[in-house]
Amino acid sequence: MSVHSLLTQRPGPMLAFVPEPDAVRLAQCLVALANSAGGTIVLGADENGTVYDDVGDEVEPVIGRALQMLQPPLRVSDLPEVLTEETPRGRVTTVVVRPASYQLSVEGREVYVRVGATNLRLTPEQVAGAAAVREPREFEDEVVPGATLADLDDDVIDEYQRNRLRRGPRGEALTHTELLRESGAVDAAGRVTHAGLLLFGRQPHQFLPQVGVVVVRFRGTSMHETVAANERYARRVEVVGPAARLVERTWEVLFEEIAREPVVQGLQRRESYAYPLEAVREAVVNAICHRDYRVLGQRIEIRLFDDHMEIMSPGGLPGHITLDNILDEHYSRNPRLVRGLYYWGYIEELGQGVDIIYEAMRREHHPPPEFRDTGRALTVTLSSAVDDIELQYGEQFNPRQVRALRWLATREQITNRDYQQLCPDVTSETLRLDLRDLVEKGILLKIGAKRGTYYVRK
Repeated sequence: MSVHSLLTQRPGPMLAFVPEPDAVRLAQCLVALANSAGGTIVLGADENGTVYDDVGDEVEPVIGRALQMLQPPLRVSDLPEVLTEETPRGRVTTVVVRPASYQLSVEGREVYVRVGATNLRLTPEQVAGAAAVREPREFEDEVVPGATLADLDDDVIDEYQRNRLRRGPRGEALTHTELLRESGAVDAAGRVTHAGLLLFGRQPHQFLPQVGVVVVRFRGTSMHETVAANERYARRVEVVGPAARLVERTWEVLFEEIAREPVVQGLQRRESYAYPLEAVREAVVNAICHRDYRVLGQRIEIRLFDDHMEIMSPGGLPGHITLDNILDEHYSRNPRLVRGLYYWGYIEELGQGVDIIYEAMRREHHPPPEFRDTGRALTVTLSSAVDDIELQYGEQFNPRQVRALRWLATREQITNRDYQQLCPDVTSETLRLDLRDLVEKGILLKIGAKRGTYYVRK
């Protein structure tokens, strides 16, 4: 939401105003929102829309002091998003707070929650009760009230057994009861768990309405175009069922919608698709596997536009995963579901899904995927556009050199310093050799000498 819109609203459960540079009050708001549903704090303005422009220079240190007051310290993945914007009324800073999975306090003494437009301080008894409620539990292992073994699909269980024999660690056959217990479908008392419904449920959405995928095809390249054309959507499909069926049926719908055209290479005729199929499949599987099933009232949404698709998974990034370490770290929010889909052959338990998406997009010369985490949802955007630079030079030069040529596609020249900023983790000598190679192969022309050197397309 824009700052202009925020300044026209009243404070509420997810919106607070801190007009003065007050670290204590800011810390209270941070704790209250994080202990509740999250929200936005407007710094330097009050609820009447008055902007205190002289607060601007003090915002950064005040935010730093407020964060230091929080106990326990916020995890990296839970740090708020801070944005400062110049408005006609003056400078305003917004702090977007994520809901925390653990209880926060101000300096270990004061615990707040957001009630209406107020930061409510909890009594010691309330603190103890709230901590017990927020104690993390494994969602998959929780028993589903009212569910019985009759709500599990024997055909799906048998299919799981066959796949487990093929891909399992030892390939041994289990009895029906042993299989349900080993997969986590039932607890020690034989009661059906969330994992059981997610893996084998006949109609899991009857107990968990948030389970499912909605695929919507829009005309145009954005929601703005769709609204302007007074057209809601061209097609809408709802997919329900256990996890393996969600993967299969969602893929069938997307395969119908992904544009393709014949391409002739020599005597061979093949079809070229608007998106790398491997990237689409992995993105769908990742969304089904790693979404937060505790988030109610929201299913996985896949939005198809003329030039891109968006795959939205409720719950944001899991555990310690951030946008910065998403390619290097792995974490399973739903390990039983991951293992089940691994047996089905839809996922690698090593957590290679994101790497596969990146590699598939690169291999077929598309821009890299874009990931956006709001804390409440993770959205992966895949573009159908083809990167002409990658297509022309990707096989001939290394990725760093392609990045330099992509830079020159929109600029007249590139310097050694520009190249170092594009590739900050590479030594200057390696980058110098990269540029020399491009010159020797007739792609670039070197102009000037020493510090005045720059390169242009030949």
